[in-house]
Amino acid sequence: MTNLRLAKRVLFLSAEPQSIKRQLNGEDLTLETAGALRDDVSTDEITPMSVLTQFDERLGRYPYVGLRIGSECPIGVDSIKSGGFSVTVAGNRYGKGSSREHSPVAELRAGIRLVIAKSFERIYRQNADNLGLFTSTDFSLIDRIQRGELIEVEELVESRDELAATILRSGGLLRYGETHMRNVSRSGLVGGSVTPRTLTEKILARHSIRTEQTNASIEAGTGTFVRADWRFIHEYYTGMATHMLHATFGRPLQLFQPESILAFEDHLSYSHRSELHIRNGLLPNVRELSAAHRRFADEYGIRNHGYLESIDGRPAEGSEGISHAMMAELYALPGQVVVGTDSHTPHSGALGCVAFGVGTTDMANAFVTGAVRMTVPSSLRIDMRGPVSAGVTAKDLVLHLLANPKIRAGAGVGKVFEFTGSAIAQLTTDERATLTNMTAELGGFTGIVAPDEETVRFLKERRGVDFKLEPWMQSDAGAQYADTIVLECAAIKPMVALPGDPGNGVALDELQERPRIDVAYGGSCTAGKREDFDHYHAVLAWAAEHGLRVPSNVTLYLQFGTTDVRDYCVSRGYIETFERVGAELLQPSCGACANCGPGSSTEASQVTVSAINRNFPGRSGPGQVWLVSPPTVAASAIAGEIVSFDELKERHA
Repeated sequence: MTNLRLAKRVLFLSAEPQSIKRQLNGEDLTLETAGALRDDVSTDEITPMSVLTQFDERLGRYPYVGLRIGSECPIGVDSIKSGGFSVTVAGNRYGKGSSREHSPVAELRAGIRLVIAKSFERIYRQNADNLGLFTSTDFSLIDRIQRGELIEVEELVESRDELAATILRSGGLLRYGETHMRNVSRSGLVGGSVTPRTLTEKILARHSIRTEQTNASIEAGTGTFVRADWRFIHEYYTGMATHMLHATFGRPLQLFQPESILAFEDHLSYSHRSELHIRNGLLPNVRELSAAHRRFADEYGIRNHGYLESIDGRPAEGSEGISHAMMAELYALPGQVVVGTDSHTPHSGALGCVAFGVGTTDMANAFVTGAVRMTVPSSLRIDMRGPVSAGVTAKDLVLHLLANPKIRAGAGVGKVFEFTGSAIAQLTTDERATLTNMTAELGGFTGIVAPDEETVRFLKERRGVDFKLEPWMQSDAGAQYADTIVLECAAIKPMVALPGDPGNGVALDELQERPRIDVAYGGSCTAGKREDFDHYHAVLAWAAEHGLRVPSNVTLYLQFGTTDVRDYCVSRGYIETFERVGAELLQPSCGACANCGPGSSTEASQVTVSAINRNFPGRSGPGQVWLVSPPTVAASAIAGEIVSFDELKERHA
């Protein structure tokens, strides 16, 4: 393919709903007449949760149906395909959020061949490359396309790294792999470097591999492949990956080291209690996804962490646990590489490994070749200086960082967040996992904390592993960083992120008007760990001692991240306290965080205070979602409005 033939119709994702409606009604706008472009278009908006039960050509009916402009979602089902659009144009940080490859698949199937934006999020752009969907930051292309000019493929790929360019020329990653990945070998780049390296660079050097077209370079910006110690997939992606692989390679497949592949059913185990799924008739599709997931695991001997079995004849609810939380609990080790089909895979970076999310095609290719595609990232050093004030959690620290002007301007996009400094020594592994987990919201490639004695303690206590630290497991003095951001943690207070974006953070005591709440939700991978439940219990035990409980107009949900966390709470006697104050306890699942169960809003008028990691429009239902820490969730549930634990205690002194 030398030229890209594009229809003249260009869809401008404008910040004005009327501009979008005019285009859908047949009017062709220009960059000037379209008005300001929408920034921060998330994959939750390109393909909302209700769409993700599709994994084939049917996705072409749905791109942008979740796009919210003010209070409106102006793009309906089949609008893009019937409108004859071939190009989409948007603003900054296009494709932020989830790693769902459904988004570029939906665009491609609807006829979109090129997306032009001021900047792109890493996972979205890599997913687009893998499918053969072109992306560009060159706005001069728009006039040429609207004049009917042919655009050369070489022009579209000239600014990309050589691997991305070759994949696009090949028509996508699976076609590239078929042609160029017959011979794959370890690079042998272990040690011996005289150049100071970051911990991430050292780990990648130990896992880099040579292919027919890559030389295993770990220079930032270079496209390469690495051998992962663990590859995992969850039920939203397994059917799509299997469909791709069987269509390309036939069956049965020859999987590379299937013992290092894990499968999880963690997102949809509460969908039978999700109004979104029930109202839209999605439960048959959910069952289809689960059936495809289980067939793949059974056919190829993959270990599957699935649904919990029924108890006392009652219907089963919940899963063994959320995938990335279980990776840290059971599998990941310092110095390893972990990849998964979830943007919050960096969770395991708290243990000192390189853990990152990939899309479906990347994982499908990795299943058969053992090679995981990546662009080598540069590192951003986050110097967290202590002490951390009492009442402040890692969630508050990361919400503060998200509101940092440099981060808001995109300084962290595609980078490794290396969390260092004296404050890190104060944080347990559970709390460190909150930081690394939310590098997804920071726009980063991954997050990492160098392993130390706390890591050794965690591995011994949680997994019975006697792990010995090795001298190389830290960044070298003089290692190169793109930048350093200093956080004076003693000055950070309990935080809240206003609805719409995790970066909308302010100190809670600066929030003059406190919204009344309808739902309080404590759970998810970010806030469903043991230490998070210690926080919930501390607040709710205090409330119980003072004769307080959740008011009748508020529902408090507490959802365990894994069965290990549930069993920990049982052993500590927490369950009685939670039930005494009126909390509803839920078995492990992604649940409300993914709009897949109780804790999601069901009406636009509802207000939720939540400990999840992101509050993009529609992410956890149609209502407003305010992001806070676990203790603030519990305190707000008791107060009926958003308050910190200290403020709750002051009210009842």
